[in-house]
Parts: sequence; structure tokens; C-alpha cells
Amino acid sequence: MNKDLRIIYMGTPEFAVPSLEILVENGWNVVAVITAPDKPKGRGQKLIPSAVKVAAEKHDIPVLQPTNLKAPDFIEELKSYQADIQVVVAFRMLPEVVWNMPPKGTFNLHASLLPNYRGAAPINWAIINGEKETGVTTFFLKHEIDTGSIIFQEKEPILSEDNIGSLYEKLMKRGSKLVLKTIEEVAKGKVTTAIQDESLAHHHAPKIFKETCEINWEKSAIDVHNLVRGLSPYPAAWTTLNEKICKIYESSLIESLPDKVPGEFETDNKTYLHIQTGKGALSIKELQLQGKKRMNIDEFLRGNKL
Repeated sequence: MNKDLRIIYMGTPEFAVPSLEILVENGWNVVAVITAPDKPKGRGQKLIPSAVKVAAEKHDIPVLQPTNLKAPDFIEELKSYQADIQVVVAFRMLPEVVWNMPPKGTFNLHASLLPNYRGAAPINWAIINGEKETGVTTFFLKHEIDTGSIIFQEKEPILSEDNIGSLYEKLMKRGSKLVLKTIEEVAKGKVTTAIQDESLAHHHAPKIFKETCEINWEKSAIDVHNLVRGLSPYPAAWTTLNEKICKIYESSLIESLPDKVPGEFETDNKTYLHIQTGKGALSIKELQLQGKKRMNIDEFLRGNKL
């Protein structure tokens, strides 16, 4: 196997770190890393590097942080690394001049079983839609986003106790192993691909916005519960309570509350808060009222009478 293959790695958030680490740890030749520019954060607006930049610098890998992926000086610098292949994990859309540059192409890791859940938030939407299974896919990039030929796929069950936090961790680890497996096959010259079957593209996975996260109590308890799981711990499903925004991090399903309409609640102001939905009800386990810290329900009710 030719481990001299010159690899350029592109990624930004924490999700992309294990895939970079596994390539380096297994002796692959990552010649450069492309990541987002440092971002100002906090009160002092101090510039903070991406998780991938931190990982790359730990391994003394050159880091490029272009603001414009079509800029001629960036394209020239990219060419100078003479990459054989490019690996993309949780990065932005690439122009053709970039993804088409290396002779062995550019492959992407996507956190779903493509073509299902194409888009920016596949892990969230799989849980929100109540799926029992998702997975990871490596595929070669082409013009339309998330549509290229599939190299490998691996399935991951979604457990009833999973939320976005736990499933993200599992797919991040499974995805890194799939990236390594894909590079190994590319190096052996044995890659076979399959065209995506459009009949399996049942759901899209658009970006999550604040309005996506608002709870509609007219929906069924299972739908609201899955929304909570699919957005916890971040950005979190929300509703209004005592005329303030209230984020809900954990819930459980219970029987309907007699004589209550959707959105009405029942509480003993000590241990429980139950909210009626369009079908069934939810018991709220963990929440955060605007201006307060995140709390378990009993701690919350001790300081906030409803």
C-alpha cells in the first residue's frame, strides 16, 4: 500500500478532528490542512482557531485558512502541494477548481446513509424524524451537493436514549474509521463506487434555524420528544414559559392529561411538569429558562413557581 499518497485534508469543527487524527496516527502523508479562518469569540472578541487547526498544528501540518476558495493566490498555493487526493469532513462547499484538482479526486464524509438526509444537518434530522437507524457515507464530490458516487457506507443504530450529542459522538468515531478505510482502498487502487439510488432520498437535512427549534404543542408527544432529542444539547428545542423563552433538553412520554389542551401544563411545583400535546403528553426532565442556568425539573421548580 502506497502511504506516500499526498493528502490534503479539509475540515473545521470537532466532528472533523478524529478523521484527521486517524490518518496521521496510521502514518498517512497529510501534506496540508484547509480550515475556516479564526473566529472572534466572547466579550473580548479574541480570535479562536477551529478545532481542526488546533489538531493540525499539534502535528506540525501546514494550515491554510482561505476566506475565498476561488481566490487565485489560494488556488496557486493549493496546487503547490501537489496532492494526490483531498479528504473533506464537515467543511464548506468547494468550487470545482478545488475538488477537481487532485488526480485521484476529492472524497467527502457525510453523516447519513446517502442519498437520504443530504444537507447541512443530517444527524439532527434523523433523530427529529424518529429514525431508528442512520450511518456514515464516503463519496466522491461532484457538482450537486451530496450526490457523488458512493465509496463506502456503514450503518449506526439510533437508540431511544440517543440525542444529538450522543449520536454525533458515535458517528464522529465511526466516520473516522470509514475515512481511513477509504484512503486505504484509494491507495491500493481498488476503489469501486456506486451511483446514488434516488428512490432512497426520502428526507432532506436543511440547516437548523431558531424557528426550526420552536416546539409546536399541537404535534404529537412523540414528535415533540424527538424534536427535543434531535436538538439537545445544542441548539435546543424551545417554547415560552411565564412569557420567557425556555429551552428543553430532556423529556419523556406520558399519558394524555385529561381536560388539558395542547400547550397547557400540570405541575405540583415540586417534582414534575407535564405538558399536553396534540396526542399524549410530555414530562419535562431538564430545562433552562431565559437568564437562568440549565436545571433538572425539581431544582427548577424549587426556584420558579408556575
